[in-house]
Amino acid sequence: MLLIENGLVFDGMGRAPVLRQVLIEDGVVVDIAERCQVGPDVQRLDAAGHWVMPGFLDTHTHYDAEVLVAPGLEESVRHGVTSVLIGSCSLSTIYSSPQDCADFFSRVEALPYDQVLAALQSHKSWSTPTEYIAALEARALGPNLMAFAGHSDLRTKVMGLGRAVDASQRPSREEQAEMETLLQESLDAGLLGMSSMTNPWDKVGGERYRSKRLPSTYARWKEYRGLHKILRRRNAILQSAPNITTKYNVLLFMAASAAFGVRKSLKTALITAADAKANPLLAQGVTAFTRLVNRLVGGNLRWQSVPMPFEVYADGMDLVVFEEFSSGEAALHLADEIERNELIADESYRRAFRKDYEKKWSPRVWHRDFYDALIVDAPDATIVGKSFGELADARGLHPVDAFLDLVVMYGKKLRWKTTIANHRPDILEKILAHPSVQISFADSGAHVRNMAFYNFPLHFLRAVKRSIERGQALMSLEQAVAKLTGDLAAWYGVDAGTLRVGDRADIAIINPKGLDDSLDAYHEAPMSCFGDLQRMVRRNDDAVLATIIAGKLAYRSGQFTEGFGKSERYGSFLRAGCKTLPLAPEAAMRRSA
Repeated sequence: MLLIENGLVFDGMGRAPVLRQVLIEDGVVVDIAERCQVGPDVQRLDAAGHWVMPGFLDTHTHYDAEVLVAPGLEESVRHGVTSVLIGSCSLSTIYSSPQDCADFFSRVEALPYDQVLAALQSHKSWSTPTEYIAALEARALGPNLMAFAGHSDLRTKVMGLGRAVDASQRPSREEQAEMETLLQESLDAGLLGMSSMTNPWDKVGGERYRSKRLPSTYARWKEYRGLHKILRRRNAILQSAPNITTKYNVLLFMAASAAFGVRKSLKTALITAADAKANPLLAQGVTAFTRLVNRLVGGNLRWQSVPMPFEVYADGMDLVVFEEFSSGEAALHLADEIERNELIADESYRRAFRKDYEKKWSPRVWHRDFYDALIVDAPDATIVGKSFGELADARGLHPVDAFLDLVVMYGKKLRWKTTIANHRPDILEKILAHPSVQISFADSGAHVRNMAFYNFPLHFLRAVKRSIERGQALMSLEQAVAKLTGDLAAWYGVDAGTLRVGDRADIAIINPKGLDDSLDAYHEAPMSCFGDLQRMVRRNDDAVLATIIAGKLAYRSGQFTEGFGKSERYGSFLRAGCKTLPLAPEAAMRRSA
């Protein structure tokens, strides 16, 4: 038994918090009271001055490969996350071969191809969703898992990767029916729905079909419509992304979500609502229109958003925003650094890059301003802290030439950063408070050298706390907790997100004094599971006192429980619409040899 004492308890349902004790036995909350009746042998955890709340949900991750080799998913758990959703952006690893999965997963998510392929080749023993869930639950899971079936995965399984990324090919009637059957099978097994992708600058890696778009992007709307029909009928979820550069097909997603008074609405989660520097009016306009669609024609559409500046880092030219224009695509197509440098040194290539850079009215996500791109590390210490624009002015160069010169000179040893969105705190707060916005899109497990949004729930709590302190509350603290927990769990249809008697004990204990500027601090941590690749992280061990999963202390005061993620399973697979009981102590899973 575990007794949490003296904490301010939030139930995740929006009710005002109360000072209570929480008693946990066999992984379940058995009492919440001013004083619980316990024996002398109970384990006590003093939460005085802390907030006790349901564990956070991270509903947009790409942990699909990492969970196979490091199932504790520690970087999320240390920030109070107890449930994560994989299979996002059309990318799941259920049906396709290890090589196909590595090809369509590694480049777009900026993960090392060889490591992803090795993880899948070593551990992929499944070919059906039921086998997939069983294989995951046989591992020493840290947090609970939820999953989507990825449309790129379905398409590749049915058509083969070569045909799935060929713009001239369409699935036959039989192949469309097979995809729909596989989706039904996934929903029957307990997956939450399907993810797809229509953004054309998400590319395939590997050698066979390098720089082809993701398979899902080649589908016509007729193909999507047949799959959407199944999701709508089953009350399952569509997670997707509109064409991020042109953006016009967001209207198709809105229409697909709408009920129009004659059918069920389609639960749709899109990425992303962000206050982009390149288009300062877009996010507020889209969210306002979404609210109108949801009200007037019965839509059920949500936008995912991170509650912090969308700051990205890059090593040399390795950054996904360069995929949005042709000269950037040409460079990223070349995996070999020598070949890439030869291309970059060519004057005709540089002219093409400058032309793309200087287009003022072309659709874009990146603001394309090298004066707003700061060098943070380089072999030449004299350039650190300066923008590429500053260096260009000092050297009498065009900013593009200054950037490309340094890329050729230093390659991946040139590290720089820029903020592409969420740079205006007042506008960001309006986005976060909008009813159509979910606090999500951390991309946890992906872009490990580019983004670090693992502690996004803490940033959101900080934003709300600070708004209350200055007398301009975005919402109450209890509403903020619900937005991170119970509201998400209810919308996604999973057994999580609440702290009540009878609930599985997935709990985060937060120190409000730790919700300070240190949440923004940059760190790097080696990923032993991926050859000691340095993961970019933001950590503040003062903000989370403890993370409890299925009633067991997983993390406390900066330290993980011995054996966590290695020998004992904590989390479970959360099936859509099903109650999930914690493991009985004697049934604790052991990691297979």
